[in-house]
Amino acid sequence: MTRIFSGIKPTGHLTLGNYLGAVRRWVEVDQHQSDAVFSVVDLHALTVEHDPARVRRLTRQAATLLLAAGLDPGLCTVFVQSHVDEHTRLSYLLECTATDGELRRMIQYKEKSAEARTSGESVRFSLLSYPVLMAADILAYRTDEVPVGEDQTQHVELTRDLAVRFNQRYGHTFAIPRATRPPVAARVMNLQEPTSKMGKSQDSGAGIVYLLDEPDVVRKKIMRAVTDSGSVVAYDRETSPGVANLLEILAACTDGDPNDLAGVYESYGALKKDTADAVAEVLRPLRERHAALAADPGQVDAVLKEGAERARGMARPVVDAAYRAVGLLPAGRGGRVARKAAR
Repeated sequence: MTRIFSGIKPTGHLTLGNYLGAVRRWVEVDQHQSDAVFSVVDLHALTVEHDPARVRRLTRQAATLLLAAGLDPGLCTVFVQSHVDEHTRLSYLLECTATDGELRRMIQYKEKSAEARTSGESVRFSLLSYPVLMAADILAYRTDEVPVGEDQTQHVELTRDLAVRFNQRYGHTFAIPRATRPPVAARVMNLQEPTSKMGKSQDSGAGIVYLLDEPDVVRKKIMRAVTDSGSVVAYDRETSPGVANLLEILAACTDGDPNDLAGVYESYGALKKDTADAVAEVLRPLRERHAALAADPGQVDAVLKEGAERARGMARPVVDAAYRAVGLLPAGRGGRVARKAAR
């Protein structure tokens, strides 16, 4: 079977964008058709200033939400990144394969480092090396496909480059992964800033629908969504980004087509109301399942422990092979040589 890997970073509460753009496809398609590996990539949350207790809390919440959304441990592997040492073991080898120039060309590094400097914060080296750890996440599992949003495509291309370079220098070790994009609602935008992605780590929640928002909160946020000048409901991301965002959200929630839905509505108000109702209904069962799982944290812990053991079993042979290929002395053999010399 095709192996896929994807992860979600616990830097904030998961949003409607995370669900429609990624998680729902993991649940409905990927875990059934692929050998699917999904991780809460908590190490990536350390690239910026953070509160340790909050990272732990959000990591557990993210894992619980993935299970509540419908990821089945019997069909896929669900684990926390830091529970599997092979990610950091491989990351260093890939740092030795990557170049300073190609990491500094990463768009996310340029944007986030500029934001940090503007706010007077120092820029951590891990922000620069983050794409290498992401590459390790992917390559450790001999991944074939990586379902990602548009903003992560460049990182998957870097992963491909590092895999090819390593294979050419040291012998075939890694599979060469490819990025895949879900067909609808891959990039849900902020309701108040429809030209910006609905990000879970943004400061203001007014334009962000969180998966655990109560239905009345969901409706209020969508009814207050920014639309556009004029009164015609049209699906055009360039000229009407606010309306287009609502149409894409509604289409994703109702299995419709944004272009077809645009012809149904004569007013922004009616579009907002139907979108709000559709989102509230999509999130209702997820919230209910999350409440049940949160009441039994031992169940979630057991799933994550089993998932980490399974992930370790997949990743360790690959990373051990990479260590041998690059020229590092295996620990067992070195120990035997040392004992023989001592005798």
